[in-house]
Amino acid sequence: MAESKGRKALYEAMFLVSQAEAHDFGSIVEHIKDILTTRGHVDMIAMRKWDERRLAYEIKGQKRGVYFLVYFEADPVHIEPIERACNISERIMRVLLTRADHLTREEMASFDGAQELADEAKLRAARAAEAEAKAAAEATAQPIEAAEATA
Repeated sequence: MAESKGRKALYEAMFLVSQAEAHDFGSIVEHIKDILTTRGHVDMIAMRKWDERRLAYEIKGQKRGVYFLVYFEADPVHIEPIERACNISERIMRVLLTRADHLTREEMASFDGAQELADEAKLRAARAAEAEAKAAAEATAQPIEAAEATA
């Protein structure tokens, strides 16, 4: 059955990114949104971090991954460009896009975790800044201790 252009449908997408990529949490969330909006011209309904877990088998040398669940509305002709962009992306390990005829737009909106994503991005950035400050403090303190030991 051929899909007609201009008739939008509801979709859900599961994105898998490596833990290393998820370290820069805000950036990977923006990367996913960018692919969906620029390649697929979608209307985002909801996005949330679904889970972070060990993979059943290695993918691109990675043993752990972070899953993001996204609900959106798009014209069916834009799904192939989204899949192509995800397959080309170095930052996304896997993507699964399916029609979400079993959910209403309101049910999808209830899954929105945008605030949780923003909070986690801030928390991860703060932790990275703390770790960097601690490493810098240890690096500057080490020569002083060495100088005291030789005196």
